[in-house]
Amino acid sequence: MWNTSQEGKNLQSLSDADRWMPGSYPMTCHSPDSTETIENHRRSDTESRALDNDQSRIAAAMRDLKKTGWYWGSLTANEAKEILQDTAEGTFLVRDSSQRDYLFTISAKTSVGPTNLRIEYRDGKFKLDSVLFIKPKLKQFDSVVHLIEHYVFLSKTSKGSESIRPPNGTVQLLLTKPIYASTPSLQHLCRISINKTTKRIQELPLPNRLKDYITDYTYHV
Repeated sequence: MWNTSQEGKNLQSLSDADRWMPGSYPMTCHSPDSTETIENHRRSDTESRALDNDQSRIAAAMRDLKKTGWYWGSLTANEAKEILQDTAEGTFLVRDSSQRDYLFTISAKTSVGPTNLRIEYRDGKFKLDSVLFIKPKLKQFDSVVHLIEHYVFLSKTSKGSESIRPPNGTVQLLLTKPIYASTPSLQHLCRISINKTTKRIQELPLPNRLKDYITDYTYHV
């Protein structure tokens, strides 16, 4: 027979022993499995945030591209060649890349005919396909339009002859004139001209609605 009074004392003693005293802290122990689980969660969170950032940047780049008028979407290489065949050297367009590892491709007319140059996306930045170039560090950009704008500027300056030249050939790739998928609006052409002239859009004597339209596309091409 159990001694109920002694049992009560033992339970009371156990309860007192388990009660945390002021200033005391619980001791936690993690097994290797639990530590690995925590690290996996952290890694998963980091990868998830990186994926979200990439998706946001690519989406923003796509929005800018669609405003240009010279982004042709899912155009094939042969279709781009036909479009550029009878154009002047330096005429170009941007289209979706047909290769899975790349998002976009520049198709441009060179002195020997149309050619293609892929744009790669890595670590949140866009740059020309580094596989084709000897240069160890190609300039990187936050958007595809900014990349195009940079090389258009180089092509129109004294350094244009050195702007884009693959090591396996002597043909230079100039980007001087975009070819539009459809006729751009007069408003769009006007805001490009305004952006070329000034960066102080907010100081112009224009309605706020027009200022918003101009600053929605701040590129020069």
